[in-house]
Amino acid sequence: MKIKQYFALLAVMLTMPCLAQRKYTEVIQQSSQGEGTLVIHQSKSISDLVNGEASGRSNPVETTNQVEGGAGSPAVVASPDTSTVVRMGQRTLVNGYRIQVFSGDNTRKGKVEAAVMRQKVKNLFGDLPVYTHFVSPHWICRAGDFRTYEEANEYFKRFRDSGAFPEAVIVRSKVTVYD
Repeated sequence: MKIKQYFALLAVMLTMPCLAQRKYTEVIQQSSQGEGTLVIHQSKSISDLVNGEASGRSNPVETTNQVEGGAGSPAVVASPDTSTVVRMGQRTLVNGYRIQVFSGDNTRKGKVEAAVMRQKVKNLFGDLPVYTHFVSPHWICRAGDFRTYEEANEYFKRFRDSGAFPEAVIVRSKVTVYD
C-alpha cells in the first residue's frame, strides 16, 4: 500500500510544475476557432487569488461569454461574434411574467421531461432565458423574464404558433431584470 501512495505522490509532484506554467485565467481565455472568447473584468487582487499568486503580477482579463453575477452584481457583456444575449447593469428580481411550457410530476421522468422541454425552448427561442425548477410536487420549465403581460403575450403567441408547446401558459413569477 505504501508503494501506491508513493507513486501517487510522485505523479502529483511531477505534474505540478507543468500546471504552474500557465495561469488559470490564461487557460480559460484560450480561444479556439469557431468559438467566442472569454473576457473577465476583475481586480488584481481577485486575479492573484484565482491564479494562486501571493503577490504576483496579473492584469485584468476580458471575456465574452455570458456570466451572470449574483443578485445586485454586474453582468458580463457578450461579444458580438457569439449568440449570447447582452445584459448589463444590476440584476434585480421583480414581479413579472414567464411562459410555463411544462409541468410534470416529482419523478425522475418528470425531471428528464423538463430538461427536454428546456432544450426545445433553447433551440427554438435562443434569445429567451429558460428556467427548470422543482416546485413541490412538480418539475416545471418556464421561459422568459417579462415585466408586463403584453410582452409575455407576444412571445406566447410565437410559442403557440410553433406547435411545439401545447401546454404553454403565461404565469406570474419573480423575474430577473437588469437596470
